Amino acid sequence: MATAQAVLGNLTAAERGVLTAINTGASSLSLVGSAFIVLCYLLFKELRKFSFKLVFFLALSDMFCSFFGIIGDPSKGFFCYAQGYTTHFFCVASFLWTTTIAFTLHRTVVRHKTDVEDLEPMFHLYVWGTSVVVTVIRSIGNDHGHISRIGAWCWAQTGRIGISVVHFITFYAPLWGAILFNGITYFQVIRMLNNAARMAVGMSERAYQSDARPDFKALNRWGYYPLILIGSWFFGTINRIHDFIEPGHKIFWLSVLDVGMAALMGLFNSIAYGLNSSVRRAIYERLDLLPERFRRWFPKSLRPRGQQQESELVSLKVEDQR
Repeated sequence: MATAQAVLGNLTAAERGVLTAINTGASSLSLVGSAFIVLCYLLFKELRKFSFKLVFFLALSDMFCSFFGIIGDPSKGFFCYAQGYTTHFFCVASFLWTTTIAFTLHRTVVRHKTDVEDLEPMFHLYVWGTSVVVTVIRSIGNDHGHISRIGAWCWAQTGRIGISVVHFITFYAPLWGAILFNGITYFQVIRMLNNAARMAVGMSERAYQSDARPDFKALNRWGYYPLILIGSWFFGTINRIHDFIEPGHKIFWLSVLDVGMAALMGLFNSIAYGLNSSVRRAIYERLDLLPERFRRWFPKSLRPRGQQQESELVSLKVEDQR
């Protein structure tokens, strides 16, 4: 049990049970949220635009990341290896897809390029290829004769400092690189759009200003998107640094925040990236076919806002710029 002790530290069985329950509950919410976005893309043809296709692959990655985080420890052996490495693979793919969304917005809005759809094969090579590489690197040097678990999670041996460093390099380094890239990219996009808004005001084009204000309000919300990754993985990063400094000594409250926030990443992404006005409008158009007595049960937020429609990712009609 030396390896397990290195991973579990001083956590009691009751505390491990709490972490397992938090992971299962939060991952289930993320699984439902991301699966909902995947179904919307598959069912509603009007959502099958390039911009929302990127959201679809983001949700797909989140869905599998959450699923493999739920299935728990299927005992030592092949399935435990599969869970540990597939979770790592799809979680990396998830935050890499957010960088492709940020890159697409920057190339379309700031650089005024219209070739982003032609870059889709490169996006797939970048996301899936990088995820495979970092997952393989993480597996190199692991002691596969010892599989440890924290409640419901399978991990290769992490008791040695060298393996902890590899885990940090193959996950947290690209994660914070993605956060930095997204932050800089969204800052440039928002700055340019705000400059365009001020120019519109200076020219006193009231009609244009009235039509454009909802668009700028929606675009400014993109500035909060990098906070999803920060909020999801900040406590996990602190926890890994603490594990490196004091291996074998776990802080329970920090582990709770680590597990809970990381498992909710899929839910946060599905709400921020996927549940936009176009998705709500597509859903309501189907609900509108139901009898009135059934429609009363659904929230009014699903109803379209007329002239106050939000201009979000799915409304970036790149093809219209050609």
